[in-house]
Amino acid sequence: MACTNNVEMKRGIKLVHKRILFVCTGNTCRSPMAEALLRNISQEFLIDLEVKSAGTHAYDGMEASEYSSMALQEKGIDHDHRSQAITPELIRWSDLILTMTAGHQAILEQIFPEAKEKMFTLKGLAYGAQDPDQDIPDPYGGSVEMYQETRNEIEQAIRQLLRKWNFNSENE
Repeated sequence: MACTNNVEMKRGIKLVHKRILFVCTGNTCRSPMAEALLRNISQEFLIDLEVKSAGTHAYDGMEASEYSSMALQEKGIDHDHRSQAITPELIRWSDLILTMTAGHQAILEQIFPEAKEKMFTLKGLAYGAQDPDQDIPDPYGGSVEMYQETRNEIEQAIRQLLRKWNFNSENE
C-alpha cells in the first residue's frame, strides 16, 4: 500500500541512495530542470539521491537558459547550474541515467554500450508502456510557456517515478 502522508513515509520508507544522471542535448534546458526538480521533490519523498546532469552536445560552463531558470523559480527552486558534456566519468559515477529522448538514449548506448542496462528515458522508466511517446520535447528557442510546459512534463514524470520507488521500498 502506498504512503498517503509524510508521517507514514517517515515511519515506513527505507531511504534509497542512488546517483542519477539526467541527459539532454545542450544541458541548458531540460536536464538542468530535471536535475533541480528531482533534488527538490526527492526531499518530499524522503529519498536520498545524488543528482547531476549533462548533455550529449554540451559546452562546459554555460548557465541554464533564462526561461529554464524562470520556470524553476516559479516553483520556488533555486539552482546554480553550469553545463557539462557527457563523459566516461559521469557514466561510471551514475547508477541510473535518464535521458530526455529515445534519441539521447540511443546516442549514449552507442558510445557507452557497457552502461546500456542503466539507461532509460525519463518517461519510459516513469510510465513504462503506458506512454508510447518516450520523448520530452526540447523547448530551446521557444516561449516561456513552452518551458513551463516542459517543466510540468518533467515534474509529472519525476513524481510518478518517485511514487513507484516509494511503493517498491514499502514492499521490500
